[in-house]
Amino acid sequence: MTSSPLIAQLIEAVGPRHVLTEAVDMAPHLTDWRGRFTGLAQAVALPATTEQTAAVVAACARHRAGIVVQGGNTGLSGGATPAPQGLSVVLSTRRMNRIREVDVENDTMTVEAGCTLQAVRDAAEGSGRLFPLSLAAQGSCTIGGNLATNAGGTQVLQFGNARDLALGLEVVLPSGEVWDGLRGLRKDNSGYDLKQVFIGSEGTLGVITAATLKLFALPRSRLTALAGLESVEAAIALLRRMRSVAGPGLTAFELMSHDSLQQVAHVLGVKRFPMEPLAPWNILLEVSDHQDESHAMSLLEAGLDTQAGAPVIDAVLARSLAESAQLWSLREAIPEAQARAGGNVKHDISLPLSAMSAFVLETGARLAQQFDWAQALVFGHLGDGNLHYNVGCRAGVAAQTAFDHEQALNEIVYEAVHRHRGSFSAEHGLGQLKLAAAHRYKSAVEIALMRSIKCALDPDGRMNPGKML
Repeated sequence: MTSSPLIAQLIEAVGPRHVLTEAVDMAPHLTDWRGRFTGLAQAVALPATTEQTAAVVAACARHRAGIVVQGGNTGLSGGATPAPQGLSVVLSTRRMNRIREVDVENDTMTVEAGCTLQAVRDAAEGSGRLFPLSLAAQGSCTIGGNLATNAGGTQVLQFGNARDLALGLEVVLPSGEVWDGLRGLRKDNSGYDLKQVFIGSEGTLGVITAATLKLFALPRSRLTALAGLESVEAAIALLRRMRSVAGPGLTAFELMSHDSLQQVAHVLGVKRFPMEPLAPWNILLEVSDHQDESHAMSLLEAGLDTQAGAPVIDAVLARSLAESAQLWSLREAIPEAQARAGGNVKHDISLPLSAMSAFVLETGARLAQQFDWAQALVFGHLGDGNLHYNVGCRAGVAAQTAFDHEQALNEIVYEAVHRHRGSFSAEHGLGQLKLAAAHRYKSAVEIALMRSIKCALDPDGRMNPGKML
């Protein structure tokens, strides 16, 4: 690409090796992980410090260039991919990957935005503490991206989303100014809680460069079980029972439909499941305990005891770390199996637990009535009301058929979600994928409030243009 005053200033800010302008070098940064969105950029800048990030943002401000912040590029809504029109600068945080501090006494750690989630978890564990955010992409996704999208994952049931795990942020504002809000305080009522404005904003308000995160005590034991059930209603009854028995020790409660697991077997070659035959619905649950393994096992066995009223068909308890890993591998393999099968139309939704069973029954019936080829592949974090309600095609029907009917499928699913007072985006964000849904299902007042915040912080609309609003 021909050099320009902006490119020259980016090079001055981060060095010539860390400004990419050739098409072949920029290509990995211009397409999202699923390959659904591809955009254009003037350059990709890779700052290594907050000061360099501020210099990049200030240069873009002077030249009125858009900025698209990108971490691990593992998002599922196209939020970190530049728009196909316009020429933004992609600002990659990957070189900002230092663990700045682990404060064991305060149960906090301060990390830079480009640290992978796995690196953050490992650093915490190396200090004898737990950072509980856990995602399938944790080896690639970055903590900055996790905060920008308010990531959820498998431990939300006990520990909350990413926003619940952050005590402070450092942010480069659209002007190039730096806000240092890295406070490791559990109580701070000295004004607006500014960090929450940036968490979940998908890079549309500023660049998160570092965060101070909460840490927790490592559990002494962590036990896993797989339970088969007849219905979603039974799964919710089991959740209620396990919460009563284990309390906050229940750290994961993952729902997997029969068809989701069968696809794992078919595509990935799983020869045999821990329970045969597979139940219509299956729950992977985890109990973490701060006493000992025998206590954790007693909680798990009590919760799954059918003679005491547990609504399970069958259950398998992992008796070793290897068996636990085997059970978790079934859950973690579901997205990969769906991708290898040709993909499907994805819906990342949340619902009140009281509406979950009715939603699944009603939506399944509506899909079957309108599209006899449709197959709902349902899995997700039932403990916190988050389902991945993906719609693909039955055997013998081309996967493209679902994408050809994507708008109609979205309407069926999202209308049902809206009717049951749920959300059409639980943990993946809006990005480019869900702009139309946001304007359809959010009230005019809510959209206006979001625009007011956007205009106050980014009046030129340069931060992640074409996303969220």
